[in-house]
Amino acid sequence: MSGWKTYIDQLHNLLCRLSVCDGNGVELGPDDGFSRWIELTAKVRASASTIYMIGNGASASMASHMAADVVKNTGIHTQVFSDLSLITAISNDIGYEEVFSVPLTRSAKPGDMLLAISSSGNSANILRAADVVREMNVHIITLSGMKENNSLRTKGDINIYLPAATYGEAESCHAAILHFWMDQINLSGKGAGE
Repeated sequence: MSGWKTYIDQLHNLLCRLSVCDGNGVELGPDDGFSRWIELTAKVRASASTIYMIGNGASASMASHMAADVVKNTGIHTQVFSDLSLITAISNDIGYEEVFSVPLTRSAKPGDMLLAISSSGNSANILRAADVVREMNVHIITLSGMKENNSLRTKGDINIYLPAATYGEAESCHAAILHFWMDQINLSGKGAGE
């Protein structure tokens, strides 16, 4: 068993190795990547558009948590697809790989943002949602981990990746990334109190 300090050092190391790439796979670096993400977020807010947040399991909980925090703290409209009736209806009648893409095709508009969170970067329903909204001119931000060549890492306008080996590492780091993003929205003067 490793100690607490070792675990924290591992998370620190992962966050220091953060990769942020644009839609063409060009490395932006964390500061430039976050700056671009904040600029896109400001455009979403200025146009009264919506940030959709999706994930599975713990990433779904993270999406729901951040959706609540973002709307409360920044005044930006957010939406998650966590209604059990909707999830089970789509999963049963169409297929779980469409659980996010179907409601997005009915709700998302050009200028909206999709925040796609997947620890593995290979969840079929997350990948399908990213493909669907790409055709709708929706901004896509991806957060992934595990393998460097995961499929989600090429789907976004901004792709945030860290080489986490476990779900716990990926989820802990993704939470830190998302809170940093939201705090930067507020610090940039584009929060709810603007």
